[in-house]
Amino acid sequence: MLRFVYTALVTATLPFLPVRLWWRGRSESVYRTAIGERFGRFNQIAVAPIIWVHAVSLGETRAAQPLIRALQSEFPQHRILTTHMTATGRAAAGELYPDALHAWLPYDHPWFMRRFLAHFQPQLGIIMETEIWPNLIAACTRARVPLALVNARLSERSLRGYERVRSLSRASFGGFQTIAAQTTADAARIAHLGGSPIVTGNIKFDVSVPPQTAAVAKSMRSMFGKRRIFLAASTREGEEALILDALERQPLPDTLVVIVPRHPQRFEAVASEISARGHRLVRRSEGISVPSDCRFFLGNSMGELAAYYRACDAAFVGGSLVPTGGQNLIEACHAGIPVLIGPSNFNFAQASDDAVAAGAALRVSSAHQLIGQVARFMSNESARILAGERAQQFCEAHGGATVRTIAACVGLIRQR
Repeated sequence: MLRFVYTALVTATLPFLPVRLWWRGRSESVYRTAIGERFGRFNQIAVAPIIWVHAVSLGETRAAQPLIRALQSEFPQHRILTTHMTATGRAAAGELYPDALHAWLPYDHPWFMRRFLAHFQPQLGIIMETEIWPNLIAACTRARVPLALVNARLSERSLRGYERVRSLSRASFGGFQTIAAQTTADAARIAHLGGSPIVTGNIKFDVSVPPQTAAVAKSMRSMFGKRRIFLAASTREGEEALILDALERQPLPDTLVVIVPRHPQRFEAVASEISARGHRLVRRSEGISVPSDCRFFLGNSMGELAAYYRACDAAFVGGSLVPTGGQNLIEACHAGIPVLIGPSNFNFAQASDDAVAAGAALRVSSAHQLIGQVARFMSNESARILAGERAQQFCEAHGGATVRTIAACVGLIRQR
């Protein structure tokens, strides 16, 4: 009954969805491409058996990298299909996996999902992290397409939300043949909702750095000049103002502040925020060296975060000074730099807690405390080096999740 109500609500929204795509396309034109795919109409032709990986947005698309590479190695006769819901996710997939097929996943309506499965006929569906689509799961069950939920995570907040529609949640989680959870806590919460998870770890620890990253980071560092570099990465709405306020009270001497907003549609708003306070800034898109009297640099580019981390001396991982649950800090730890996070980390609770406990990250309670700790790292080279070493050791100690996840998926493909 709940799925019937859910489908009715999805149906009611369908007339408005093309308008929403057009609106989103004002700032990100990719949203206006291949709109038919959103409704189950595809032109790509699969000439080999398909393994389908759904990575809804940019973070999941990047996180899937070690898994997709391992699948291509294990099953060379298959073709990988990646599906996405965001423009940044689809664009990143085109760069990271040029030999794969890429498409939008349709809206979660039974008709569209049946069209999608009938067209591509995947041998296996792999859903990254926790994207629970009731009609998609039901369609896969009917079509006998095995489904795996991998790198799965479920926060306490999300658990409370799923419990409000418990019967629908239990049917959905029960539709996965394999659930590979990041942590024992995630597994316990998923089991509470009717899933049968195993714990494989977080495959984000296994993400490899693209070969060109070192060269891009070196070029950035040359562009920045000989000052210390403080990076505020993946910042969310409201965080830039908090950081700028703190910097006005406690400026960082001989330090360039690099701000990379999480979402590209906010680039200009952040630039305006900096300029409105009377500060000069250089944008990444300008491609020029930063003058010595300029204190701010705006990273208005996509797909370069790994290079930004390797070009800085200390980094703050955003989404954590405001109550949005934080962003992935593992990529920052991989770079071997001091990593700072705010108090809001429920999206990555276990990884954040483990990193703090290992000395691989430092949690601050406010923007004022953040800038104070950054100043300490900038003036104390031994503390900066030690924090970077602990961050790298933390990542090395938590690797291997990809191998365990692949082992859980191999049986589903071979059985198929």
